[in-house]
Amino acid sequence: MAKITQPRFLDLSMAQQIAETHGTPLYVYDEALLRRNAESVLAFPNAYGLTARYAMKASPNAAILKLFAGMGFHIDASSGHEVHRAMAAGVEASKISLSAQELPADLGELLAAGIKMNACSLAQLERFGQLNPGGRIGLRFNPGSGSGGNNRTNVGGPSSSFGIWHEWVSQVKETLQRYDLTATRIHTHIGSGSDPEVWLKVATMNFDLVRQFPDVATLNLGGGYKVGRMPDEKTTDLQIVGQPVRAKFEQFAAETGRQIHLEVEPGTFLVANAGAVLAKVQDVVSTGAGGYDFIKLDTGMTELLRPSIYGAQHPISILQECPSENTRDYVVVGHCCESGDILTPAPGDPELLATRHLPEAKIGDFCVIDGTGAYASGMTPKHYNSYPEAAEVMLESSGVPRLIRRRQKLEDIWANEL
Repeated sequence: MAKITQPRFLDLSMAQQIAETHGTPLYVYDEALLRRNAESVLAFPNAYGLTARYAMKASPNAAILKLFAGMGFHIDASSGHEVHRAMAAGVEASKISLSAQELPADLGELLAAGIKMNACSLAQLERFGQLNPGGRIGLRFNPGSGSGGNNRTNVGGPSSSFGIWHEWVSQVKETLQRYDLTATRIHTHIGSGSDPEVWLKVATMNFDLVRQFPDVATLNLGGGYKVGRMPDEKTTDLQIVGQPVRAKFEQFAAETGRQIHLEVEPGTFLVANAGAVLAKVQDVVSTGAGGYDFIKLDTGMTELLRPSIYGAQHPISILQECPSENTRDYVVVGHCCESGDILTPAPGDPELLATRHLPEAKIGDFCVIDGTGAYASGMTPKHYNSYPEAAEVMLESSGVPRLIRRRQKLEDIWANEL
């Protein structure tokens, strides 16, 4: 018989306490686990220094930004809006690096404030040169290889638009020379893999790029460390992944005399398993002997979109005051009037249904969806069916829950309409 899962850090007593004060659905983050994950990243093997940047798109709440910044993290921003959000949270501009698909209209002002930038295309490099001739710039390259759970999470290789294709080095050098720019950093990001051999392969490719830019002093290997959300999935061991990469840095120094500084930009690794969605069962229905039993929650794609678009898998637990002795196989669905609002799709295939073995559910039971600290609150189709934004709570290391984002008022949804 399939094993019934238990929540990572929420129990019935805490769920009741938080829900009584703040309602459901909501996000809950475990501060102690966030700090442990951060300490693991800060210990990433390196030969000549490390800068750890938090990829804030994973979960951009100010409380999380302040926690990581207080531990020594810098910030990786994916838009000008994220830059402003990080600065509003108190992060120094000089500790923010922008790598964006779309450059902000106020890029000149942000550069003057002190942010760093990685040019992610030839056109972006041109624009930087126009705004900041004689400046220092990072170059994000697509190294021609990547890894990821699927094509949507793979951000390296010929099917990815992220970064300057590695064969366009001559065009890059021509633009640098024309605007008297100095390339000081090479940046790549290959996706959500955890294979040390892949990381070593890409690091080797990156050093081939570094050789061609004599002023580059920093190599940024991005993030994308695989996190095991489900019980049978493995989480990347940063020491195992990092050791051969550190050796490559040392080898490069021995060959060239250049001691290259390492940057990493994890997001998911830091926050994924330190977050949960707390919800309630609001209905239980069946489609008969040849169909399915369904649990309907008061949450769904409005708080967690990953299952609907990736077929992503998240641990799901039922918390009951009087635990049921019976179990069933359920399809768990969300509250949206949308056939794709499925929280238990088949692995990697959002088009197919899968079931979870759970205690026999009753209306009013608590449901905990774990592994939702990353790309959940920060990646929602807000206001579909006019559901307000959910609240966010930080479970402090002391065990005290603290509200870090209020639940949105319904009338705020249409406040900007004219």
